[in-house]
Amino acid sequence: MAAEEKNLNLSNSAAPRPLDRENSDMTSLDQRLFRDVKSVLPVKRQEVLKWFGWGYKDSEFYVKDEVLCFRGEKYPLDDCSLPYFTDWVREKLNVNYSKLSPKPSLPQTFPKPTDNSQFVEELKTANILYSQDGLDRLIRCHGQALHDIYYLRHNMFKRIPDIVTWPCNHDEVKKLVTLAHKHNVVVLPYGGGTSVSGSITCPQDEIRMICVLDTSQMNRMLWLSKENLTACFEAGIVGQDLEKILNSEGLTLGHEPDSYEFSTLGGWIATRASGMKKNTYGNIEDLVVSVKFVAPSGVLERQCNAPRISCGPDFNHIIMGSEGTLGVVTEVVLKVRPLPPIKRYGSLLFPDFESGVKFMREVARRRCQPASVRLMDNEQFIMGQTLKAKKAWLGEFLDYCKKAYLTTVKGMDLTRLCAVTLLFEGEQKDVDRQEAVILDIAKKFKGFSVGDKNGERGYILTFVIAYIRDLGLQYDVMAESFETSVPWDRCYTLCCNVKRRLETECQKRNINYFLASCRVTQTYDAGACVYFYFAFLSTNCVNPVETYEIIEAIARNEILSLGGSISHHHGVGKIRSPWYGMTVTDTGVELYKATKYQLDPKNIFAAGNLLHEKTLNLMTAKAKL
Repeated sequence: MAAEEKNLNLSNSAAPRPLDRENSDMTSLDQRLFRDVKSVLPVKRQEVLKWFGWGYKDSEFYVKDEVLCFRGEKYPLDDCSLPYFTDWVREKLNVNYSKLSPKPSLPQTFPKPTDNSQFVEELKTANILYSQDGLDRLIRCHGQALHDIYYLRHNMFKRIPDIVTWPCNHDEVKKLVTLAHKHNVVVLPYGGGTSVSGSITCPQDEIRMICVLDTSQMNRMLWLSKENLTACFEAGIVGQDLEKILNSEGLTLGHEPDSYEFSTLGGWIATRASGMKKNTYGNIEDLVVSVKFVAPSGVLERQCNAPRISCGPDFNHIIMGSEGTLGVVTEVVLKVRPLPPIKRYGSLLFPDFESGVKFMREVARRRCQPASVRLMDNEQFIMGQTLKAKKAWLGEFLDYCKKAYLTTVKGMDLTRLCAVTLLFEGEQKDVDRQEAVILDIAKKFKGFSVGDKNGERGYILTFVIAYIRDLGLQYDVMAESFETSVPWDRCYTLCCNVKRRLETECQKRNINYFLASCRVTQTYDAGACVYFYFAFLSTNCVNPVETYEIIEAIARNEILSLGGSISHHHGVGKIRSPWYGMTVTDTGVELYKATKYQLDPKNIFAAGNLLHEKTLNLMTAKAKL
């Protein structure tokens, strides 16, 4: 279908209708605290977000006079030239800045939609917003995994959704799912589109009509109870919008994943997400009181919002981690907290990564974790130091003095030292006491404070770093992150072995320029979350994405052999589904399949996550016999 022949199908697909606050059957405890929200994700999200990569259209790394720069007024590096980062990238990845590939051009044609006319006709009658415009469909055929973005940039998707819908509340979701079940139409829930596990990538072999259920217009705060410190939100609300509403009432959820700017509440639940401040506020499973969930077989909902109940298996935990394969989350009751009066950043330096891991272990052992404590290895520490604007001669001189102090006075090797970033939140006296304990533990492992500015900068730069990959792809640099959780007694060994395995696999393939680094991002009594970052120059690779995926799969096997998990918070998706069965055992697979058939007997929520679609289709065929 040519671009000029786009068919929007419905005149009201360009803008949302006014929302009726009475649609929810969860009555507001205080109508004054009901909030409509102008979402950061409009119906036409391509108006504010890139169609071919990460984040806002006006935010990006770019090259000017062979120097890397960044623009984006929402971020601290806005309008900065980055000469140190330029040199670091050139050294690590041998990037030739004069050989910049152009940004991808928007496709002029799109795969023809598979039609199910009866479904579309009844959708019109239900008065649910929808579109079959090619670009609306294309930008919702993928997440943010390397595979997704590479295929998108090279126009390689052969199958994209056939229709996009924007239900505005729980009742409209029920109508949509009922129609899809009736007409055997596949439904793919779609929130912020930030998945890096392939969980929202359009299944390429699906022959039925595929309908994307975009939740972005389901973004109201339905009620708030300040006495109980609970609030009910629709599942499509984006993290930054949710926090703005709560902050205006002197409250916070405290859930802050790296994707917080764009990911949604429903997506957090679907993947069992974790945030940077989980030490104080908890992971998503700790924050959820109850979930309203629409499946083809009906609505699953706990009829009590008490803080804890003993009432058989907790169905919240069937929904959390289901990754769009059982139904769709519509409304969520959450625990909230008063805004902390004090927020203080900090940072520490350690002579080597092993000392840093020991520090993290002791902090967890004593259960004195601040809101966020993250350990970076030497590679990530050095990269972070390069993400600064060029300094005047006095700044350069001071940096020289600092390096001299570290090497001569502290006796540190600059090629081995690592850093920890800290964030403390709470009452003044509690923050003071906690900071004193952290500094005391650091001394035991030869660590010392290097100030709050480094800590604040390191924390905030997390949101900027996500933009680097888009520019890297224009220079044939393949880059992605993957994570795991691991028991403490294997944490250091796993970090070393996985990085060594990545290096070995690159050498086997004559990949001479690569980056393999890690950080320990979350700590628990029994272990930690480890994040790996892997990038390489792919000019020698015939199929660069396949090469990346093969190497990452080998690294994943190394992780599993050392006692790590297939995921800590990214989820399984399609990328990690080959390891799902061995993680939960055959009995676990059968239990999941039984749950799937009970809630979704026709497999219309056919995202292909957790288990391969062929397995589920065979299951449904056998069940019908």
